[in-house]
Amino acid sequence: MTDETPPKTPPATNRAERSARREPFRDKSQRRAPSQLTRTPDYLVIGHITADLQSDGSVVLGGTALYSAITAARLGARVAVLTRGRFGVDIADMVVPAIESVIPRELANRFSLVVQQADIPTTFINVYRADRRVQTITHWAGPIDMRGLPAHWRNAKVIHLGPIADEVDPRQGAGLTSQFVGATPQGWMRDWPRGTGGPVKNIPLRLPGELISRLDSLIVSIEEITYARDVVQQVGARRLGVVTMDKNGARVIAGGQTLELGGYEVKVKDATGAGDVFAAAFFLKASDRGISAEKAGRFANAVAALSLREIGAQSVPEVSEVEELLARMHEGE
Repeated sequence: MTDETPPKTPPATNRAERSARREPFRDKSQRRAPSQLTRTPDYLVIGHITADLQSDGSVVLGGTALYSAITAARLGARVAVLTRGRFGVDIADMVVPAIESVIPRELANRFSLVVQQADIPTTFINVYRADRRVQTITHWAGPIDMRGLPAHWRNAKVIHLGPIADEVDPRQGAGLTSQFVGATPQGWMRDWPRGTGGPVKNIPLRLPGELISRLDSLIVSIEEITYARDVVQQVGARRLGVVTMDKNGARVIAGGQTLELGGYEVKVKDATGAGDVFAAAFFLKASDRGISAEKAGRFANAVAALSLREIGAQSVPEVSEVEELLARMHEGE
């Protein structure tokens, strides 16, 4: 793991103010593992790994960066994560696990991490009322500076922009030159009281045209589409816009053509992170131009569905299980 400690900045009240306060990246204190210096990842995800505070006071690590990275590794990819936070510490009456403690041991050799240091990790409290999730952000780790990427990570086959709390500057994403750039923009559609923390509200997705024209895929949930419809349509008109629809599968807009792909029925034990699982599986498949959007969508639907059967990182299925499900469900097609 690599640690980088930028100067502290006071809380910012809006996106423009936070962008103006970003400090230049400094790498003098970086310590990089040998594997980080020599290996180009297949899959790079950028976003906060979060501390999710449970009702009993315990902390579970989460966030798109974690779930998508574990999924990509389970599917055979070499994975890199650029995040920001503070982990493996007792802080603010929380015991925050180390990131390494939640990575399945059999996948550890497929992971590289760069952690830009912060005073505290981004912390969520999630409360479920009927079918609705009410979120509160109590702490924010601050912006991720993509100038902190090791140079060879920029050559990853897939780069996944996975903000969960407006920590990734969309303007920095516009300059990426990877073969395939995908985004799950939920963190760009969230706002909350920045100085004190508080309830999260959804806001419309607004991205610079340079990033929209660079994206190969954008994935949102059925709950988010109201706030992101125009951007999904723009990306889908050129490449791949996707709306995940829980048990009903996914809608894929590919080159302006819409595909409705049904889901796969399984016994659900835990739905946490299913959208992030779908995204990683879809991006990996869709990055291969020889695989159709329909096949990539079906593959991602199957991976996400099978992940619902268990709780936590171990729930992500092996490729052989996914292929078996697809063969059974689509025999004769």
